[in-house]
Amino acid sequence: MLCTTRAVVLRTVKHTDGRVVLRAYTERLGLRSFLVRTGAGSASRSAPLQALARVELVVPDTGEPGLRTARDLRVDKPYVRAPYEPLRGILLLFAQEVFNKTLREEAPDEGLFHFVGSALEDIDTGNDLAHQPLRLLIGLMAPLGFLPEPPGEGETRFDLRDGMFFRGPSPHGFCMEPDQVSLFGALMARGVGPPRMKERQGSSTAGIRRRLLDDLLTYFRLHVEAFGELRSVDVLRAVLE
Repeated sequence: MLCTTRAVVLRTVKHTDGRVVLRAYTERLGLRSFLVRTGAGSASRSAPLQALARVELVVPDTGEPGLRTARDLRVDKPYVRAPYEPLRGILLLFAQEVFNKTLREEAPDEGLFHFVGSALEDIDTGNDLAHQPLRLLIGLMAPLGFLPEPPGEGETRFDLRDGMFFRGPSPHGFCMEPDQVSLFGALMARGVGPPRMKERQGSSTAGIRRRLLDDLLTYFRLHVEAFGELRSVDVLRAVLE
């Protein structure tokens, strides 16, 4: 039997002449690797192999783990603005690094796949680029299992180790300060789109966004094994202006 599934390409590695191993997060199969014949280097053949390409795959449905040869691979949804706007391209580089470090489950998760697709569409066509990397990280917290409960009344700090908002002074160095907590809470409450900061009596400046990004990346390093440092972060700071 053959299985047709949508997928997001995470990376490709050369295997032999005329073949690559494609690592992709798929809607129906979860995280999988496939052998893909590349053929002549035309744009139509190389486009589905680009990192974060949104593709449709036809593969054997063997029900067994292991490397399968893709029978067909084509672009399902091409990017519209990201190829021509440098800031969106930087955001895609950031998303690629984050997804490669966090999308590890071989079991399918349609909700997570839908979030990944929505995040990529937001990067490509959305208008609120300044908050997009923050929304990306916050949106991954629930499926990865460490989304905190919203802050309660008077809870103005966040413990990055324990994943909890709290009142009072910081007990150690791994805590988020009030300005970042205000924006974090607003983004958690909003979910999609710009945060409604007036409703929470907060603000969203470039400095706060940069500090919140640093805090969220620290939070991921504390809760995702081998998350490590991201190479794209220094360039990404320009987006948060």
